[in-house]
Amino acid sequence: MPDVIMNGPEGRLEGRYQHGTLPNAPIALMLHPHPQHGGTMNNKVIYATYHAFARRGFSTLRFNFRGVGRSQGKFDRGEGELSDAAAALDWLQTYNPNASACWIAGFSFGAWIGMQLLMRRPEINGFISIAPPANLYDFSFLAPCPASGLVLQGDADEVVPPEAVAKLVQKLSNQRDIRIDYRLIPGANHFFHDRLDELTAELDDYIASVMPGGAAETRSKTKAAAR
Repeated sequence: MPDVIMNGPEGRLEGRYQHGTLPNAPIALMLHPHPQHGGTMNNKVIYATYHAFARRGFSTLRFNFRGVGRSQGKFDRGEGELSDAAAALDWLQTYNPNASACWIAGFSFGAWIGMQLLMRRPEINGFISIAPPANLYDFSFLAPCPASGLVLQGDADEVVPPEAVAKLVQKLSNQRDIRIDYRLIPGANHFFHDRLDELTAELDDYIASVMPGGAAETRSKTKAAAR
């Protein structure tokens, strides 16, 4: 799991990378929570998600947005961070030119950035959105959402009301040709304190369910449905 330094829009970006174990391994990019509220690539939720993908043989990258850790630049209210995510995905694709699929995963602020990247990069096959801050940011750009994915949250989230996320999921689930799997973890707060094992179990279960045999599925053509 080597440290890597990538070229970003405002200078270097610091990351951690694990190369996949599968032939033509699928790739997955992790996006961390808000940089001005302690979010880093070493956040426990991002760390757990990173390893969930790595266990399935993915080439997996997590990195620090601009101004975090050794990444250069200053916080840019989401616009610059979206550019950082695009640059990180470019780097990941450069080192995995024959990747069988491409996934994006984000937690909180990172989920908002990840869903924007999903709309801009048609090669992304699926997503995992953990505690997406639907009460704090506008997600109306997901019209339509181009890929199926998992939305995961704790039912005791004190930052993002589950009702706000459920409303977002319902809007997405009404769209055609995608499937949104919505899972609530009982007793989990926004940061999944004391519920990381349950989070990991849900991540492992979902990734296994959509990637039989370790090979990622392409964009689902299944009728939209919410769990």
